[in-house]
Amino acid sequence: MTQPNSQGAPARAALVTGGTSGIGLAIARRLQQDGLRVAVLDLDRPQAREVARGHGFTFVGADLSRREDCRRAVDETVAALGGLDVLVNNAGFQHIDPIAAFPEDTWDAMLHVMLTAPFLLSKYAWGFLTRSGQGRIVNVASIHGHVASPFKSAYISAKHGVIGFTRTAALEAGEQGLTVNAICPGYVRTPLVEGQIADQARTRGLSEQEVEQKVMLEPAAIKRLLDPEDVAALASYVVSPAAWGMTGAVLDLDLGWTAR
Repeated sequence: MTQPNSQGAPARAALVTGGTSGIGLAIARRLQQDGLRVAVLDLDRPQAREVARGHGFTFVGADLSRREDCRRAVDETVAALGGLDVLVNNAGFQHIDPIAAFPEDTWDAMLHVMLTAPFLLSKYAWGFLTRSGQGRIVNVASIHGHVASPFKSAYISAKHGVIGFTRTAALEAGEQGLTVNAICPGYVRTPLVEGQIADQARTRGLSEQEVEQKVMLEPAAIKRLLDPEDVAALASYVVSPAAWGMTGAVLDLDLGWTAR
């Protein structure tokens, strides 16, 4: 049931991709706490549906490597929530391989999910977002949208592309009252990163704490992993009415990583 806000209008509606774990789940929960009605998109698996149900989210099952699923995801969200005001492009995954050994199909899948899908979802949602009056697109990029690291060629290519897409879309959307911004976090303590820490501890013969401090956080000024809620707090502001004048921004939440 649609809940009205204090002015009697329906609460704003948001779609968060990759919204049943990690950063996406934290953003979805924060937006819900802020009074938005939230749909979360993820691969259609029982665990993802259960997470959505447990938090009172609308669940949209989709494979973002498929163009038709991107269009259907927007249509299902609008049908369920009665409109769309906020799109958070967060879904992604990481694959670590040297270029010479990088599987071509993995490259294709990663760029589809992390670069093509944000474009397509934004395209299909554009009409709803511009009619909203408070339309917001938030692209979750990464510090790797600015800098490179070895063995992450597809990931880094996609994140650099997301920043370019963000800036271009912001210029096209400005006169329609739709803002488009990117958030670039450093390493965040998610299940994916926890797995990477454990793997590197085994292969390098280090403790997990040493991997965090000496490997992942070595370039950072603040030697502490971010929590998903830290990213969600920034996303909360970016989609708020107070951020109406912020567009085309690339917001670094990187522990000082790129200050050098």
